[in-house]
Amino acid sequence: MSVAQTPGWEPKIVAFCCNWCAYAGADLAGLNRLQYPANVRVIRVPCSGRVNPQFVLRAFQRGADGVLVSG
Repeated sequence: MSVAQTPGWEPKIVAFCCNWCAYAGADLAGLNRLQYPANVRVIRVPCSGRVNPQFVLRAFQRGADGVLVSG
């Protein structure tokens, strides 16, 4: 049985969101009282094009199962 098939398991996701695009959408969702899953951590960045690849690798090294870079 793989980890993904373990009952109750949820992947840990780190999301790097552009301040001007994706983060604004996430913020608007929050204002409308919509919730995203607790296993997702959103990190606001000035621009998704400026996300250093080492940030992505470090997220995996620290236990993230997936990384989203959204602009």
